[in-house]
Amino acid sequence: MSERPKVIVNVDELELQPRPELFRPTGDAAERYDVRSARLGPVTGMKRLGFNVSAVPPGRSAFPAHAHRVNDELFYVISGTGEARIGDAKHPVRAGDLFACPAGGPETAHQLLNTGTEDLVYLAISSTLSPEVVEYPDSGKFGVLALFGDDPSDMSSWFRYIGRRESAVDYWEGE
Repeated sequence: MSERPKVIVNVDELELQPRPELFRPTGDAAERYDVRSARLGPVTGMKRLGFNVSAVPPGRSAFPAHAHRVNDELFYVISGTGEARIGDAKHPVRAGDLFACPAGGPETAHQLLNTGTEDLVYLAISSTLSPEVVEYPDSGKFGVLALFGDDPSDMSSWFRYIGRRESAVDYWEGE
């Protein structure tokens, strides 16, 4: 019997890892947000498609509600139950559910909350266009993310800025 090609990954064999230190929530946010995940794009050699398997513990979300202005995302629930917030609407989700969050504004802002008693495990798939602008409707923040290089795991190749519109400076300030 021949060995499986490296492009085949079995979800049951993945080692889900906590998020990197730089992205761990602090303060009150640490009580609401938690996730373990396995990034699969680099493992499978994909460069223009990002995907990961994530597990969120009961009562938590992986991320605040957010809308991608550039990249589309697709989610497939592998196990557990939760609530998908998309725009202003909330929808129950369970194993086998698939839902899309296309790039857009507040109407496509999305968040998954684990409402069950076991981990909510899902596959997240997205385009990986850079730069990306992400808006966070609940807090009024935005993020600008750009990758300079081919290795997304090399954090030194990222430009990342989180801010609020009201903190913007004039184009000519300091010139």
